[in-house]
Amino acid sequence: MALGTNHVTTSTAATFIPEIWSDEIAATYKKGLVAANLIKKMSFKGKKGDTVHVPVPTRGSASAKAASTQVTLIAASEGTKDISINKHYEYSRIIEDIVEAQALSSLRSFYTDDAGYALAKQVDSDIIQLGRVVGGGSTGARYGSAFIGGDGTTAFDYTANTNTGNASALTDAAIRRTMQRLDDQDVPMEGRFFIVPPSSRNTLMGLARYTEQAFVGEAGSSNTIRNGEVGNLYGTAVFVTSNADVANTAADASGTNIARVALMGHRDSLILVEQVGVRSQTQYKQEYLGTLFTADTLYGVGELRDYGAVALVVPA
Repeated sequence: MALGTNHVTTSTAATFIPEIWSDEIAATYKKGLVAANLIKKMSFKGKKGDTVHVPVPTRGSASAKAASTQVTLIAASEGTKDISINKHYEYSRIIEDIVEAQALSSLRSFYTDDAGYALAKQVDSDIIQLGRVVGGGSTGARYGSAFIGGDGTTAFDYTANTNTGNASALTDAAIRRTMQRLDDQDVPMEGRFFIVPPSSRNTLMGLARYTEQAFVGEAGSSNTIRNGEVGNLYGTAVFVTSNADVANTAADASGTNIARVALMGHRDSLILVEQVGVRSQTQYKQEYLGTLFTADTLYGVGELRDYGAVALVVPA
């Protein structure tokens, strides 16, 4: 006797096939990244260990060659930077059978989008917060090595003005001064970025030099590739993100932090090392009559070149 054609196929059971979830999450994850697309990346996938030793060579210099003499040999004790793989983040939901039976198929799309965005936001946060240690700064949100956005010269002081800090809005002079700091350290122009909070984008839109075509440049295909890019300033790509770091100052009456951080740097100043890229897994849990859905990633971030980035503190 024929059993009919009501078979469970890859189409009818699509919501339980992890690969589909993974593809959708990976796409959203990549779209959600801002800072991670601007810095050096290193894959550590499939390898054992919890620390990556990244070589940091010392720049050499040219030597004059005199006739009938041997060449001048250069030797240097090259350094390394240790990057700890210590950040493991996950996003999990139990989807009960009643939900699977009654909910629209768009529910899965929401969960995959939400998982991808949540993980991307966490990775970007960890990268952006490396701005706390550039220029010789220490961990913590006090930004002791940062400058204020108003002139790019005055050191940020979170205790100023009764612990509300001395953050000030971005100016053209501060942007040029910050670029000079990188120039003075021989940081290449190619590969530089400028990450700003929404408040600073608002400020930039009021600066004539930012809105002039000569400085903004022509919109190109890169804008469709690099998420968050809003323009080009003096040859440096500008990116806006609501995920910009906060500086450790007293909050206003509503409890909102009143200072944010803009970060200008070069792609080789910071690094992201991925040991487990974003992935998803599903498992049926009979005790809950539902499916456990989990997305996670394992990675580490670190500073490679202390002189390769500068933090500016601005009003939120």
